[in-house]
Amino acid sequence: MVSKKSISSFKPLLTNLAQTSQYQVTFGGLSLPLKQHLNVRGVSSFYIGEDIGLMCSSAALPGSSFGTADIVGNYMGVTEKMAHTRLYTQIELEFYVDRDYKVLKFLEHWMEFISGGSGVQENTDGYYYRMSYPEDYKCNQTKIVKFERDYNKTKELEYTFIGMFPLALNATAVNYGNSEILKATATFNFDRYLAGKYNSLTVYQGSSGNKQNNNPPESKTQSGGLKPVSPGAGAGQGVSFIPQDLTYAEALAQGKVYNSPYAVQ
Repeated sequence: MVSKKSISSFKPLLTNLAQTSQYQVTFGGLSLPLKQHLNVRGVSSFYIGEDIGLMCSSAALPGSSFGTADIVGNYMGVTEKMAHTRLYTQIELEFYVDRDYKVLKFLEHWMEFISGGSGVQENTDGYYYRMSYPEDYKCNQTKIVKFERDYNKTKELEYTFIGMFPLALNATAVNYGNSEILKATATFNFDRYLAGKYNSLTVYQGSSGNKQNNNPPESKTQSGGLKPVSPGAGAGQGVSFIPQDLTYAEALAQGKVYNSPYAVQ
């Protein structure tokens, strides 16, 4: 029997819907050879880490599916479908192009680095392509963070891409008509993604991977056993936490420095 519900009973549910326009893209985890290759072409590590994500005008939260096999014979007259492989869909990112064309340089020269391992000068007649090693051109710390207008960090959704690299750069149209903002679109492939925050602090607290740790041990809470230290200590970014009864040097020596990319609120 279906029970009757008043409009007021489900109004809070329908008025608490996520919006599409609040998100942030950050590129990270690029190898040193790749960063050096981009740096000499005018795309600095600071620009990659801080600015280019803000130029991403359109992104997509990742999706996945399963490859399956049909199993016949376990049960008379029944065909079963079993999952054997998890498949990840490529994502497309669209960027505003700045007047220095750093966005296009970032994408073009990243792809150039992937196929430019021959060591031959590019403008020579005998140039040929030789692919670089995957560990040199793939990155493991690119993130898409989805949040809402109140920017509540406890409710935001974070995706971290493993083995990500640009697979295709779409042709960028220019014309003599009415001027518009120039945009570049690239398709990125990745090996897999992580849903939820994964850093040493969330792992320590038991809240990584969107786990709801509603009753963490007192020794694992910021107000109890951990204290923040200067931003970036031991990690180069964000903020670090150490046990209350240790100095930073002692915590570092004992491997008890827990890093988070987020500042203390």
